[in-house]
Parts: sequence; C-alpha cells; structure tokens
Amino acid sequence: MSVPALKEFMATAPIVKPPQIPDPSGSTPLTHHEWRTASNSATHLLPALHALRDARPDVKLLDVGCGSGSITATLALEIPQGLVTGIDKDSEILKRAELVTRSWEAENVTFQTGDASKLPFPDDSFDIVHCHQVLTWQKEPWVALAEMLRVTKPGGIVSAREGDFRTEAVWPETEGLKRFHNFTEKLMKASGGHSDGGRQLLGWALKAGARREDTRVTWGSWGYSSTEEKKAWSDGMTGMLQGGRLRDTALKMGLATEYDLDTMIKAWNEWFQSEEATLSMMSGEILIQK
Repeated sequence: MSVPALKEFMATAPIVKPPQIPDPSGSTPLTHHEWRTASNSATHLLPALHALRDARPDVKLLDVGCGSGSITATLALEIPQGLVTGIDKDSEILKRAELVTRSWEAENVTFQTGDASKLPFPDDSFDIVHCHQVLTWQKEPWVALAEMLRVTKPGGIVSAREGDFRTEAVWPETEGLKRFHNFTEKLMKASGGHSDGGRQLLGWALKAGARREDTRVTWGSWGYSSTEEKKAWSDGMTGMLQGGRLRDTALKMGLATEYDLDTMIKAWNEWFQSEEATLSMMSGEILIQK
C-alpha cells in the first residue's frame, strides 16, 4: 500500500464530544487539549490506520508527545486488537493521561516517559508513529521526525499534524486578542518553537530523511463557534494565562506584564460571551510511508 494511493484523507468526520473527566487540580488549562480526538485532530491518518487494521488487526501505534492522552485514547479505540503506546517527557501529564484513557474506556494503551528527540525504542518497532502539535515546539523538529522514522517498521506510516499559528482567524478581533496572538508568537520563538510550523512540516520531513514521493501533504483546520467549542478554547486559554508554568515563564522572560496577561484573560472571557465569536486555524498534515 503506497501513501499516494490512499483515498479520501480528509473525509469529513463527526466531532465526538469528550467524556467528562474530573480534574484533581481544579484548574482548566487542559480543557482544550482534551477536546482533541482522533476524529477531529487526526482525520488525515484514519484511512491509513483503518487500512492497516483491516489487513493486520494487531497494529502497534506510538503516539509521541501524547500529553493528556485524548487523541491517544481515541486512536486506541480505532484499533481494539492493536496496542497503543503514549510517550511524553512530562511524567505528571501522564498521570492525567491515565485518567483520560480510562474515561474513554480504552484498554489497549500504555504510557511511559521519553523524549521525542531520543525515542527509547529499537529500530522498526511500530506500524504507525503519530504526533500532534509536538514538532512546532521543538527547536530542531526534523530530529524528532528522524527518530519517528527510525522506530517505524518498513512499510509503516509516520503521521504528523502541526498548527500554523499565523493562519489564526478570530472574531471579534479585539485589541486584547491581538495582544494574545503577538504574545503567543513571542513565547513560541523564545521557547525555540515555530509559530508557522504547519507550512514548514514538509521541509522538516525531507530534512529528516523522508522521500518526497512517499510523503503526502494535506491541510486541515480547527473551528470553534458553538458554545461548547468556545468554552473549551476560552477556558484553556484563560487557565494557562491565570497561573502556573506559562504565566511564570512569561513574567520571568519579560514577554508580558501582569497587566498584559490579565487583559488577555478578560479578552478571552469577553470573546466567549459574544454570540458572533468564532475562531479557526489551519494545520499542516503529513503521512510518510517508510
């Protein structure tokens, strides 16, 4: 099976409402991340995943930088006879991932700590290696992609989806939200990340050793307009700005003042309350056949 032969990469899929998961910390920054599922954030991968599953049910899949695990769990539901491994360098977030996985009743998932730039697995270990919104935060994302290719079996698939923050379209476009956009770009750059990762994804793949003829590029999008969707996004943004690591980092690095951060929080709360509020963003997507 060749990647170019796969049909309907971007077939429309329904958005699945995530289960309600108790947050022991009482905070909300994970809300948006746990809105993400295989059906709304890995649509480009599903046809290939289903084809492999139908040919060989015991598919082995690695989810790199799995975070709190909502995509990991829902990918696992697509391959009930397969095995999914989620890996993240943050051991604390993996505790949350265990809760999320149980809430989805996905029983074929395991988690372990590890770095995307040095995956703790032998060569040719997995049928599919996936990441979502991980490479854009890497200083040298092609290194992580090369590792993903290394641990993929010959004939297997590497999948990545990365947002392109410069394509964000938000309405109403208030001064507070413009300030947030500029702040986020500065934060990503200061952290060694890439705010335009979606458009660079193919270049990173080629630098990692992927062959152009075996690499399929598509574009996907996120959109928020319903009350539930807006709440997930707004709660996630305000939660990160209100406290914790992001706020501390922003203040220590001089990227924002207390006033700036509080202004952004107010702007997102007002955006959520607005009946005409919408937000969208493009994401670059690749499938590489090894």
